Amino acid sequence: QVQLVESGGGLVQPGGPLRLSCAASGSIFISIYNMGWYRQAPGKQREWVTSITRSGNTNYTDSMKGRFTISRDNAKNTVYLQMNSLKFEDTAVYYCYAAIPGRDPDYWGQGTQVTVSS
Repeated sequence: QVQLVESGGGLVQPGGPLRLSCAASGSIFISIYNMGWYRQAPGKQREWVTSITRSGNTNYTDSMKGRFTISRDNAKNTVYLQMNSLKFEDTAVYYCYAAIPGRDPDYWGQGTQVTVSS
């Protein structure tokens, strides 16, 4: 059974950093997948945040460029999301996913809550 498990969420003050992790387990080796993150704020639709290809190329939503950094460690079967200069509007549940290139996500994590509050 494939599992993606996010961790690292929590409460952070505006302007602060937070690092999320997404660990894959089961019959999955993330090296063959594009990996990424979505988020969903209260009362809003799920929003794509960032992705990283198998070869390490990254893409970001414009509002996250320069603040968020996605990375992957295939040996650890883990993807990371470093978030800096967090804003109130970054408050959301963050979900990681794994996708075969050219396809919709095949696997999703259960989500981790990030709350930016003073």
